[in-house]
Amino acid sequence: MFDNPDVVLHCEKIDKIYPGTKALDGVSFDLLKGKVNVLIGENGAGKSTLMKMIAGIEQPSNGKMYMDGEEVYFKDTTAAREKGIGIIHQELSLFPNLTVYQNIFMNHEYKKGPFLDDKAHVEGAKKILERLEHEIPPETLVGDLRVGQQQMVEIARNLIQDDLRVLIMDEPTSSLSAAEVKVLFKIMRELMADGISIVYISHRLEEIMEIGDHVTVLRDGKYVADADVKDIELSWIVENMVGKNTQYHRFERSIDLDKAEKILEIKGLSLQKKGGGYLLDDVSMYLKKGEVLGIYGLLGAGRSELFECLMGMRPEHTGEVVYQGKPLRIRSISEQIQNGFAIVPEDRQRQGLIQTLDICKNTSIASMKKYVKGIFLNSKEEEKAVDAQIQDIHIKVADKKLPILSLSGGNQQKVVIGKGILTDPTVLLLDEPSRGIDIGAKTEVFEIIHDYAERGLSIIVISSELKEIMAIADRIYVLSNGKCTGELQGNEITEDALVRASYAGLGTGAHA
Repeated sequence: MFDNPDVVLHCEKIDKIYPGTKALDGVSFDLLKGKVNVLIGENGAGKSTLMKMIAGIEQPSNGKMYMDGEEVYFKDTTAAREKGIGIIHQELSLFPNLTVYQNIFMNHEYKKGPFLDDKAHVEGAKKILERLEHEIPPETLVGDLRVGQQQMVEIARNLIQDDLRVLIMDEPTSSLSAAEVKVLFKIMRELMADGISIVYISHRLEEIMEIGDHVTVLRDGKYVADADVKDIELSWIVENMVGKNTQYHRFERSIDLDKAEKILEIKGLSLQKKGGGYLLDDVSMYLKKGEVLGIYGLLGAGRSELFECLMGMRPEHTGEVVYQGKPLRIRSISEQIQNGFAIVPEDRQRQGLIQTLDICKNTSIASMKKYVKGIFLNSKEEEKAVDAQIQDIHIKVADKKLPILSLSGGNQQKVVIGKGILTDPTVLLLDEPSRGIDIGAKTEVFEIIHDYAERGLSIIVISSELKEIMAIADRIYVLSNGKCTGELQGNEITEDALVRASYAGLGTGAHA
């Protein structure tokens, strides 16, 4: 029996055992009432697993949970919801082929006799989206929204629950712009004022210090430490998370980039929006052999669209692309892979991985042509190449035949990077390669980028994180509202210069 009026939910010595791994090992955790309870740790620390127990998605192997002085057991998400527990997943769980209002009211439908009351759904969706300062037309298909807007729909789904007592937020800001994060924090403060408890998982340590009340650190499936945010500093979090204080450091380059040849030139690249205006407006830039080129900008600045043009996803773009000294006509993705381009997309779950395939097949799928002899697949060659790649970029994997979802987020991201590298690219495009992965995994990803650049691979990296882009890029272009508003290198690369340039192109009607 556990009864503490300040604790809304108590986990007592929770274990979770999967075949071959112990994801949680005797974890006890107090969820404080009306507070932002921050849960942090490296990928594979057990944060999401613990939250899945609380939300009824998974059940503990051992241990107990208590609410209001009574033991509770959630056999599924419906049982958890009945106790007022909602969860916003890191990987969006929306239906892309349904509208915004259908997604928001899924499982919470209004009825008019035997029929669904869609008028009430549309009105309800408008109201909640207005509160989130995201007035998306409720009839819009979710698949047509950008990732940040989809994240807001995911948040809206949980806010319509009347009896909400606990809201779990797993990386809710990973796809949001600074302006959207501000709105989310405002909503979180309103929810706390209503007595709702929030569990907040994030890798953005500055956010944790701003919005968090109490921090609990997990490492390797075990409880490490907890403290009130007001009593700690960032260094305390980092030290407890990884066992040492990690800071991003700039990589020293052995290549003389001043003398390196230009591998890619983009001249006057433009991409029109449906219904007028430009997603990309007369963008010009170049990339040198062995260079790590950074692209920085707010969400909606045109960063991902630039990659889509270069990878053949937007063949309708205008402008000129010169590749290895010759004009390049970009027509399709498969042709661009053959031309020596590879991409690691921002949304690894939907665009980077195939959930039903194992680790080996996910790694080799883009380069499968290499292992085909006549009509047969040479599995030996394929597996040899995958093994070499796993070793080269240090993917932590017990068996490459395991499902891709058995890996932590950081290792899944390495698989997506490995898949791109196995195609033997000349130009590698990385769209937010550290999104939703912990500090330790980020450092490893940065080392992979540096290592391949040193070997002569030309890399373009998009990142929303100032400190990251400053640490890994040799030179940075800033995009704002579809325009190129800055080119910085060497000592010109400062936080102030990047932020100023990223807001420079924002006039009326621009969205950050």
